[in-house]
Amino acid sequence: MMTWDMTQLGSVMAGAMFVWAMFKQWFPEELGNHIETYFHKLVTYFYPYITVTFHEYQSDEFERSKAYMAIERYLGANSSKRAKRLKAKVIKDCKSVVLSMDDYEEVIDEFKGIKIWWKSSKTIPEQQAIFTYRADDEKRYYKLTFHRKHREIITGVYVQHVLDEGNVIATKTRQRKLYTNSKSENWSGNKWTMWSHIMFEHPSTFDTLAMDPKKKKEILNDLVTFSESKEYYKKIGKSWKRGYLLYGPPGTGKSSMIAAMANLLDYDIYDLELTSVNDNTELRKLLIETSSKSIIVIEDIDCSLDLTGQRKGKKKDGKEENDPIRESVKDKKKKKSEVTLSGLLNFIDGLWSACGSERLIVFTTNHVEKLDPALIRRGRMDKHIEMSYCCFETFKVLAKNYLDLEEHELFATVGRLLETRNMTPADVAESLMPKSAEENAESCLNNLIKSLENLKEYDDDRKVQESSCDESSESESESSDSEG
Repeated sequence: MMTWDMTQLGSVMAGAMFVWAMFKQWFPEELGNHIETYFHKLVTYFYPYITVTFHEYQSDEFERSKAYMAIERYLGANSSKRAKRLKAKVIKDCKSVVLSMDDYEEVIDEFKGIKIWWKSSKTIPEQQAIFTYRADDEKRYYKLTFHRKHREIITGVYVQHVLDEGNVIATKTRQRKLYTNSKSENWSGNKWTMWSHIMFEHPSTFDTLAMDPKKKKEILNDLVTFSESKEYYKKIGKSWKRGYLLYGPPGTGKSSMIAAMANLLDYDIYDLELTSVNDNTELRKLLIETSSKSIIVIEDIDCSLDLTGQRKGKKKDGKEENDPIRESVKDKKKKKSEVTLSGLLNFIDGLWSACGSERLIVFTTNHVEKLDPALIRRGRMDKHIEMSYCCFETFKVLAKNYLDLEEHELFATVGRLLETRNMTPADVAESLMPKSAEENAESCLNNLIKSLENLKEYDDDRKVQESSCDESSESESESSDSEG
């Protein structure tokens, strides 16, 4: 019915416009303007349909419109069966296909018995010469058409319904990504960005994480509470973000913990390499380009940059000491990166850190004592998590993961040895992993026991060496005193 109405009305309007063009040639311009105004009002009065346009990009924004993307997902899921021309997007390692309307396609949707017409279209800037045309210059938009008597229900209820449904579909089909920064910009989608990414598919979860179950539960509850506290953070006047400091020896599972956090909350990960950042301005730009629902990670923060050694040495009289060696080393570091401690602090909790929401900032380090106290105080790194050596409870998690064992007669021996040994979960896991088809659970446990016993012998030898070194140093000091 609408197609017939539009055809008839189009013919009438075309004839009227022809008459109007002839009329303008014979009557004064001022009179013509008045008549044109009344003519448009007359057409509007008789034309029964209202059109709403949703553009892919707003005039003052560089990112795609969230409303446009939600409509695209909604129409792809609900109207793709009726559309004749579709666009396909393969996601999740070629295991799923998402369909959406092709350009210039029109479909009919229905809401509470009301018919709504959607059309996908695009335009090319008029000043764009055909020989300089590029695909990214196209301006895409969706056009929504409905009868004016349904204006209130369409604009007040239906549009919001489409946006909500589109966001739900986005959550179900979302591909999580692992980002890293580089020294040059990259073309991603529809813009230049300082981040490049791959799909994030790390298998680590809190169920497989080798850690004391009590500490694991505490961290898990903290993360879930954070993800559900949007209104609470707004109430107390704080940005919706939280900082985590993971510290401990290498091989204690810090990277696995970050992956488990991302899998639990369904967040993207931004792995920030500070040594690739030129200065504080570039660091701020990187922060602005990060999205909500993400984890910003700086691994080995104590090794990334010399953030605490940027003050000159002082003499006893308080004057600055210009050490040429220190200055030359400092100059070399400046050539690599001029990121300062102040710039990093502003990155964590300054004004610019509030440009996004629902984000975790995670630092990892093997030497927490080397970090500046201002960097890890509460409010910046809100929760400090020690990733320690393997204990018996951690071992039982690893035995369940690697050998599918919950009890064994050798567990008691392993537990007794772990009480007097410092072995990382990574080393324990390596011993428990079968290396051939002939190895079974018992042989793997025996391998672990042997490794723990060898670790004891190594510790005993080290103590003997240290005691002998101490004795030799004492004898040398005694001899020097006697000579004096």
